[in-house]
Amino acid sequence: MGKYKGYEKYKDSGVEWVVEIPEHWKICKLKRTVTIFGRIGFRGYTTQDIVLEGEGAITLSPSNILDGKINYTNRTYLSWDKYHESPEIQVFDKDILFVKTGSTIGKVAIAENMPEPMTINPQLVVLKEINCCPEFLAYLMNADFYQFQVMGFRFGGSTPAMTQESLGQTKVILLPLDEQEAIAQFLDYKTKQIDDLITKKETLIEKLDEKRTALISHAVTKGLDPSVPMKDSGIEWLGEIPEHWSINKLGRLTEEINDINHEMPVAVDQGIPFLSAKDLLDDGTLNFEKDIKKISEEDFIRLSKKICPKRNDIIYSRIGACLGKARIVEVDIQFLVSYSCCVIRLRQELADPRFFKYFLDSELILSEARLRTQGIGVPDLGLKQISKFTISVPPILEQIEIAEYLNRKTAQIKQQKSKVEKAIELLKEYRTSLITNAVTGKIDVRQVSIP
Repeated sequence: MGKYKGYEKYKDSGVEWVVEIPEHWKICKLKRTVTIFGRIGFRGYTTQDIVLEGEGAITLSPSNILDGKINYTNRTYLSWDKYHESPEIQVFDKDILFVKTGSTIGKVAIAENMPEPMTINPQLVVLKEINCCPEFLAYLMNADFYQFQVMGFRFGGSTPAMTQESLGQTKVILLPLDEQEAIAQFLDYKTKQIDDLITKKETLIEKLDEKRTALISHAVTKGLDPSVPMKDSGIEWLGEIPEHWSINKLGRLTEEINDINHEMPVAVDQGIPFLSAKDLLDDGTLNFEKDIKKISEEDFIRLSKKICPKRNDIIYSRIGACLGKARIVEVDIQFLVSYSCCVIRLRQELADPRFFKYFLDSELILSEARLRTQGIGVPDLGLKQISKFTISVPPILEQIEIAEYLNRKTAQIKQQKSKVEKAIELLKEYRTSLITNAVTGKIDVRQVSIP
């Protein structure tokens, strides 16, 4: 931790994940410092107990715990009858919440600045009667050494869980109250500084994304030469386009727009890649490596009769939350995509795949896609609707020039984003390390000056 000094004397903690602690600190079980309450079975609730805002208390779930704090964005409400039936799990200021069930097991947050009365759902427990500084304990329970213990006590497969009894058995560190408060105050100050820096960098990423979006939209509708004469496209969302460009429907520029039979083949351990919309990655590529589904050769032969993707085809996602993503096939391997996507095969003499990938992946076409699926619960864009997309079409050589320009510019933006994302990752690692070192006594913050 560089500029921060350690304590003068240390001793063996007796805990594998902590190793040494300051000589005057102690290790004890969590149940010696708090009382743990959860929603017991017979007091569970049904969907009939879920009410509208204003008709009950906020019921916190794991999704409400984010980065060590309670997030109130998504709220579920439980009837007042159910709320008052279990007073022991009503949440009050300085109570600590712990996720004991589910994929985010181990998440911890302290209750502060509560907007309304709150309780918990069965996936959480609430720690009350805390015989130490609550802020210090919350930081300690978020530290790496404590989370390692949680991993050791969890059980279950796809839905990991931890009993209240085993939670009580986890080891925590006891130290004088004035030191706990000093550490909590130090971490409040330092983590706010770090979080503010992370927020600024996340804002920069948003601006880079906006820059990329604007760059693509302008290039595929206005071209690269600002001096060329313009004309009205006759399409409201396209506005003016270069005078020598044409307007056409996507279907007239393609050899084929098709998808496979609407069935879901069985996955096999070794086989042919079978991609879905989730495999159209945000970095502009197709995923052929991580957690992909594979199908048998028999299923591949049967399903590929309508169309089989090949190099320079465009894979376009047309169903659900991933609607409107376009990726070019840049490999020469056998694979299929599910019917959540379609394959767009362009007429090479009229259309450069890279230019049309940028156009189809732009906000312009996404807006049109959303309009064509309006009123549908789960967006499902038919192939005929896709073929009717309106496209502004430059001459083929200009398409190539625009595509190469966008390749260069988007690569530069991607590189900038990568540097910012790496900086955020390092800040988060530093934040985690700082918390762990402070609450385990690796650094002595008692004399650190805090404004």
